[in-house]
Amino acid sequence: MFKKILIANRGEIALRVIRTCREMGIKTVAVYSTADKDSLHVKFADEAVCIGKPASAESYLNMAHIMAAAEITNADAIHPGYGFLAENAKFAKICGDHGIKFIGPTPEMIDAMGDKITAKDTMIKAGVPVVPGGGGLLQSIEEAKSIAKEIGYPVILKATAGGGGKGMRIVWEESELERNLDMAKTEAAAAFKNDGVYMEKFVEEPRHIEIQVAGDQYGTACHLSERDCSIQRRHQKLVEESPSPFMTDELRDKMGAAAIKACNAINYEGVGTIEFLVDKHRNFYFMEMNTRIQVEHCVTEEVINYDLIKEQIKIAAGEKVSGKNYLPQMCAIECRINAEDPYNDFRPSPGKITVLHTPGGHGVRVDSHVYAGYVIPPYYDSMIAKLIAVAQTRKEAIDTMSRALSEYVIEGVKTTIPFHQQLMRDENFISGNFTTKFLETFKLK
Repeated sequence: MFKKILIANRGEIALRVIRTCREMGIKTVAVYSTADKDSLHVKFADEAVCIGKPASAESYLNMAHIMAAAEITNADAIHPGYGFLAENAKFAKICGDHGIKFIGPTPEMIDAMGDKITAKDTMIKAGVPVVPGGGGLLQSIEEAKSIAKEIGYPVILKATAGGGGKGMRIVWEESELERNLDMAKTEAAAAFKNDGVYMEKFVEEPRHIEIQVAGDQYGTACHLSERDCSIQRRHQKLVEESPSPFMTDELRDKMGAAAIKACNAINYEGVGTIEFLVDKHRNFYFMEMNTRIQVEHCVTEEVINYDLIKEQIKIAAGEKVSGKNYLPQMCAIECRINAEDPYNDFRPSPGKITVLHTPGGHGVRVDSHVYAGYVIPPYYDSMIAKLIAVAQTRKEAIDTMSRALSEYVIEGVKTTIPFHQQLMRDENFISGNFTTKFLETFKLK
């Protein structure tokens, strides 16, 4: 087992990793930008090293500074958390070249799943259902028109190196295709320095349902059931839950088996997530694989009583996974509490938290790095907490979440708490009647 782990991240995920390491008897090193010098992950780690200025490029994305911090503290492993360098194959390789274990998959596995075209080809060969569409990057408008005619409108254009909705356009008829293709390529080039775009059939009334997986270096893989992440705004998840209210036993078996096929196709090592689109007829299609721990991993932990961070570290240290597939034993819902103003198009609201009261009680979990007096910097993601409610039934989980939200007091900045409070009272959400398009018609009162 590792003696010391450096966490190449910030905020609540860095704190989450530190807590698990402490339980496992592993020393920790926090890295931080000058903007994060007062963050809790800096205070709770055994050691802390400043790695640069507030801008991510000068700190949390600065591989040389992070590796220097690992070397001077004699860390024998690096946990990347999520975001930043978590799915960066170059960084994973640099860690290996310096004799430091990257807690995650190999660079080759990250590359295999990081490019959406390559990942889709891999899934087709493995027998995993994929959304119908072109087999590669679009080379011309004529090719785009031909593929669209073959698979039928509507279609969706996606950046091959993309994420978070960047370089993505829905096209409903041929007259809109050329303009949207140009816009998608321009946006992809600006966001990812790669203007490659491909086309798929647009799945109407979709659910976004993902399967948590774990695999070891000995070829064993298992799934840990599903999470429904359909409540999204501009392709950014706001609420996640398990089990999905749309799930059936038959569909869970099929999706779980497909997720394991996906892992076996690349001999996946580590924890990860296979993301699927599921249509109204419960047909499911591979969307992408996230080769890292995800923000919403807490939901899975609560419904199966399983520490995914601990499992991730054990796998990296060479231990085997059980090979057992897990089914939800409870119901859990996670609300992402962001420093954003839901009444002003979710505009970021950095600043000083003047008053903070965190909810508690049976069935409530809060993962956060903030405290009264903490200043939320404007340089990073606006998420400041994850509020998780767990209960025997979905209705009870919603009731627990509603109660917890009513107790959550954050003053000094705007937050998404009012949005979540109204969502928990919405009849369509309560009944499980929603798709990824739900928020397009949801009106905040």
